[in-house]
Amino acid sequence: MRSGTCLLPLLSFFFFFFFVALFSFRGSLGNCSEFCDEPMVGGIVNSEGFQNSLEIQDLGHFAVNEHNKKQNALLEFTRVVKAQEQLVAGTLHYLTIEAIDAGQKKIYDAKVWVKPWLNFKELTEFEPAAAASSFTSADLGVKKDVHKPGWQSVPTQDPQVQDAADYALKSIQQRSNSLVPYELHEIVDANAEVIDDSAKFNLLLKVKRGDKEEKFKVEVHKNNEGGFNLNHLEQDHS
Repeated sequence: MRSGTCLLPLLSFFFFFFFVALFSFRGSLGNCSEFCDEPMVGGIVNSEGFQNSLEIQDLGHFAVNEHNKKQNALLEFTRVVKAQEQLVAGTLHYLTIEAIDAGQKKIYDAKVWVKPWLNFKELTEFEPAAAASSFTSADLGVKKDVHKPGWQSVPTQDPQVQDAADYALKSIQQRSNSLVPYELHEIVDANAEVIDDSAKFNLLLKVKRGDKEEKFKVEVHKNNEGGFNLNHLEQDHS
């Protein structure tokens, strides 16, 4: 009896210390989630297919507006064509944005840092996309290379390619008997060719119609007046 009685104070002290330490640890985690700015960095994840979501498009609009304020610029946001994200202290969004500058569509790379629990949103980077330099309106969206004639691989996020894909999507919708609208999910591959005063775009499109996903191979021609024409449409079953 005496030995058991002696152990009671020790056990009581042990459990008291254990619970104090446990609640202190949980409290420290809660405080860090709200106030710590040290990034807990994760890998960059593609947000493929989600670039058309309202949240991502709003972030793109925010990035352009913030850039305009900082640089006294007059860019006009049109859309986000690609989105990636990385887990930090919050989420760092890597956006490829299409915007109009002095009447011309251009592509920009932006980074937006978001911490939703603090209602915090900051533009950390905004600059012209390197891939956009290979395209000009003078050659109808494809830089002609005399050393490499014929079809050439081109960036899928370029405005000229996006315009050709949009035209093809409208044509697909018009030729379909479906009342459910088609949505462009992804430009999987893009090739282009310049011939005299016209350009050809050979695209592989991944589209969605409701819950159904389909692929189409299309060839779109663009004339020197900027008009598009769908020359070939084929459903891809691969």
